Amino acid sequence: MTFPERKYGSAGELGDDYFGQLTSAAASVDRAALNRAADVLGRVYAAGGTVFACGNGGSAAISNHLHCDHLKGIQTDTAVRPKVVSLSANLETITAIANDISYDEVFVYQLRTLGVAGDALITISSSGDSENVVRACQWAKENGLATVAMTGFSGGRTAEIADINLHAAGDNYGVVEDIHQSLMHILAQYLRQANMDEALIAERKF
Repeated sequence: MTFPERKYGSAGELGDDYFGQLTSAAASVDRAALNRAADVLGRVYAAGGTVFACGNGGSAAISNHLHCDHLKGIQTDTAVRPKVVSLSANLETITAIANDISYDEVFVYQLRTLGVAGDALITISSSGDSENVVRACQWAKENGLATVAMTGFSGGRTAEIADINLHAAGDNYGVVEDIHQSLMHILAQYLRQANMDEALIAERKF
């Protein structure tokens, strides 16, 4: 059975169970994997490398949001200057690749052009099995980029390929995407505060 498995009589009633699902999914995320992901991103940013992100649909929105919060957020009050690229952001490039080659190539084509060993790729996919995301993850792994996969459901192929899997145990797209969005925020806020003067932390808004 998946959530929801029945009809609800009110939005509030659905909300109670939805928030319960969120709590359970959040608790399922491997904290050691989250620590490793933060360490990888911190090293790439400090070395002047680039962190790429990609995803489809709601996951594309998280990828684009990651670009904002990591590029701008992490450098606020710090000396870090994160280089971040969302491979989901350029509609003209995506549609050109999809139309002329294949939608399966929209991310890996960009990554082959821009990525170098020492960079990192974050894939965001609830199923972990979207072909364009899988191809990007596989290429990155084979070419010296660190790979972090955010997944849900059964984890899919990216969970197996990536160096680090941030898996949210859930079978509802909204719940899984909410956890992935939270993980994106946690990584951004952790890296920001880790590079700030401690006296400033309590004075600033995150």
